[in-house]
Amino acid sequence: MNGTYKFVSQSQHPMSPMLRARLDDLQCSGGVGVVDVDTIRIDQIVADGDLDGLLSAAILRRVWCDAEVQFSHPAEIRRGDLDDIINENTAVVDLPFHPHCGLHIDHHLTNKPTDSQLMDAEKRGCKIIWDAALSAARVCFDTFQDIANLSDLEQWMGMVDKLDGGKISSEEFLSDDPIVWIGRTMDASDVELCNLLLEQITMGASPEELVKVGGVSEKIELAKDEFSRLQAMIDSCSKIDDRMAIVRLDGKGVRTNGYLITAHFGAECDACIIIHGNEHSDENSWPLSASFYSNSFLHKEGGLFDLTRMATAFDVDGGGHANACGCRIQPLSDSGVVEEREVNLEDVQKNIQAWMDTWKSR
Repeated sequence: MNGTYKFVSQSQHPMSPMLRARLDDLQCSGGVGVVDVDTIRIDQIVADGDLDGLLSAAILRRVWCDAEVQFSHPAEIRRGDLDDIINENTAVVDLPFHPHCGLHIDHHLTNKPTDSQLMDAEKRGCKIIWDAALSAARVCFDTFQDIANLSDLEQWMGMVDKLDGGKISSEEFLSDDPIVWIGRTMDASDVELCNLLLEQITMGASPEELVKVGGVSEKIELAKDEFSRLQAMIDSCSKIDDRMAIVRLDGKGVRTNGYLITAHFGAECDACIIIHGNEHSDENSWPLSASFYSNSFLHKEGGLFDLTRMATAFDVDGGGHANACGCRIQPLSDSGVVEEREVNLEDVQKNIQAWMDTWKSR
C-alpha cells in the first residue's frame, strides 16, 4: 500500500484558502479554456453513495485531507434532507447541485449548469465544475491531478469510467475484477463500510489489496451471494415489452443496476426499467423508485432513446444521463396526471404504462 501522498506546492495546503486547479471546458462553454478554482476552503464533502462517488471523494480528500465525508443519494439532495449541513465550505460531488454549497463537481447531463446558475454561483463565490466525462471521478482526477499526487489512483480510473459511463463489456461485468466487486458492495446506508473503503483508497490501497481487507472481504462474499440470488430471480419478476425489459424488484429487498439485467437478456432488449424500493419506506429503506438503462452491451455508442424523457416525465427531481437515469414513482390519476397524495403500489403500473407509451413513440 502506498501510504503517502504529497501536494505539488506547500502553498497549496489542503486547508489553504487559496487553491488553483485547471480543467478544460469546465463551464460548459463548448470551447477549450482554463478556469481557475480559487479561494476555496472545504471542510465537508458530500458524495454520491456509489463507486464513482467513492473515488470522487477519495480524490477530494487528497486535496482537503481533513474534510469530513458523507455519502448520500440524489433524492436526499433534492428533498432537502441535507439542507441543514451543506454550506459554503461543502463540496458536493456526483450529485445534483445544492444552492448552499461552495463547490459542485459533476458529469450528469441533467445536472449540467445553466448560464443563470453559473452566474448566481459566481456571485456567491461558489465554483461549479461540470464536464461531460464518463464519471465524476474523472472530472475530479483531471481537475486536481496537478494539485495532489493522484498517480496511485490511476489504476482505478479506467474501470470506474467504464462502469459509470456504460462502457464496460459483459465479460468484464461478469468477471471477478476487484473494482467491479468493490462497486457492488458500496452502499451509502452502510456508513462503516463506506468510511473503511474511503480511508483505504485515500491512503493508497490497490483494488487487489482492498478486497482482502477485513470488513471488505466479508461484504464482497455477501454481495456475491446476493448477485447469484438476483441472477436466479430475474426471469420470475421480469417481462419484455417492445424490446424494453421491465423488472419488478419492489418489495423484494434487493437492488441492482442495468448491467445485470441487460447482460441477462442480451440481444432481446434495447433498454430496461427496474422498479425497486418499498411502498411504505422510511429512513432505512428506499422509496418506490425506477431506474432506466440502455443496453450498453448491445448499443456501445449510446442507446436508441433519451431515457431522461421517462425519468423526468412526472418526477421534477428525476434525471441522470440519457442512457442511465432514475426517478421516484409518482402518484398518478387514471388519466396520468400527478396527484397530491401518497404513492401506492397501483401507481407503479400507472407510471410504467405512461413510460411505455413514451418508449413506443420512439
